[in-house]
Amino acid sequence: MIADIILIIAGALFVGVYVSWRAGRIDRLHARVDMARVALDVTLLRRGSLALELATSGLLDPATSLLLASAVHGTRDGSGPRDLAESDLTRALRAAFSQPGFRSSLSGTKGADELIAEVEAASHQVFLARKFYNDLAGATRDARRRPLARTLRLAGRAKAPEFFEMDDSLLAVDGEPSLGSLSG
Repeated sequence: MIADIILIIAGALFVGVYVSWRAGRIDRLHARVDMARVALDVTLLRRGSLALELATSGLLDPATSLLLASAVHGTRDGSGPRDLAESDLTRALRAAFSQPGFRSSLSGTKGADELIAEVEAASHQVFLARKFYNDLAGATRDARRRPLARTLRLAGRAKAPEFFEMDDSLLAVDGEPSLGSLSG
């Protein structure tokens, strides 16, 4: 009789600890998703700033500069979906970097190599930050979909994280890498 009571108490304690652990895990995943989203936003802003610096540097022809500056403005004005605006910026960067003779025409120009390298690095960081964020969002969504989490509403009232999909492939039209093989 006493052994049965102890067994029931131990089982209830085990279930309580397990449910608490699962709820804590989902909460930690949500916190990590929030931090990853902030990191993604920071890298997107950095890439936009560098793209604007490139557009206003005088290194590009006027039409390309205008296209690039307009795409940067589109990422900042908030009038449309951010993922589409960021994809437009990627396409504008791809167009600028895939122009025939782009690199050879800038070689020897003071500061051009450094600025191009910074834009390339920022574009690669956007790819990595977006991949990391989407991986965490997927893991969080999977944890929320488990039967125990759904039944006991372990996620509380937190919204499920949304994936951030955008075009971040910076390959030139002919398939040759213009900013390196950044899209993996």
